[in-house]
Amino acid sequence: MTIRVMLVDDQVLLRTGFRMVLAAQPDMEVVAEAGDGVAALEALRATRVDVILMDVRMPHLDGVETTRRICADGTATDAPKVLILTTFDLDEYAFSALKAGASGFMLKDVPPDELLGAIRAVHSGDAVVAPSTTRRLLDRFTPMLPSAARQEGRPELRRLTEREREVLLLVAQGLSNGEIAARLVLSEATVKTHVGRILTKLELRDRVQAVVLAYETGLVRAGGGAP
Repeated sequence: MTIRVMLVDDQVLLRTGFRMVLAAQPDMEVVAEAGDGVAALEALRATRVDVILMDVRMPHLDGVETTRRICADGTATDAPKVLILTTFDLDEYAFSALKAGASGFMLKDVPPDELLGAIRAVHSGDAVVAPSTTRRLLDRFTPMLPSAARQEGRPELRRLTEREREVLLLVAQGLSNGEIAARLVLSEATVKTHVGRILTKLELRDRVQAVVLAYETGLVRAGGGAP
C-alpha cells in the first residue's frame, strides 16, 4: 500500500528536500504540497491524503490551527494523520499541536530514516513524538494541569480496570507496546489489546491523546510517574 503524503511548509527548499527523500521510498508518494495552512485545506478538498507533514510557523494560517481544523471531526476514519515538523523545539508548539490532534511531533533536523519511520508509524495508527520534546513539554506544562485531587471530577479514568490504568501510565511515559510488555511481563499482543480498550473506553483517537489525557487528569506527573 502506498502512503499518500502532503507537504505543508512555507519554505520551498525544505519541501523539495522532503520530496526527494520520500520519492526514493517504494511505499510513499507525495501527492500534494502547500505553502501555508489555507492552501493546505484547499488542496485537501481535491486530493486524498494519508499523512501530512506540517510546518508550524507559516503565513495566513499556522500549522497548529490548520491541524485543529483537519482533526476537528474525530470520527472521520479517512481523515489524514498529521505529523508536525518544525525547527522550533519549543514546548508550547508541541503541546498545542498535540492538543490540536496531531499524531506526532518531530524536529526538521531528524535523520531521514527516523522521519520515514515516523510517517509509517502514524499511518499505521501509532503516534510519534520526539523524546526530548516530550520530556520538556511535560516538565513545563504538568504544573499547570489539574491536580490529582481533581481526578474525581473526571469520570473517564473510572472506566478503566486497574491493569488498563497501569498500561496507560506506561503509555504516558512514552513506552512502546514491546517495552510495556517487558515491564508488565505480558505478551505484546495483550498490551496492544489493552491499549485498544483504553482508547475505546476513553473515546480517544490515538496514543498521543491518551498521553495528554493522562497528564490533564493528574494521573501522572512531570517525569512520567504516578502522583
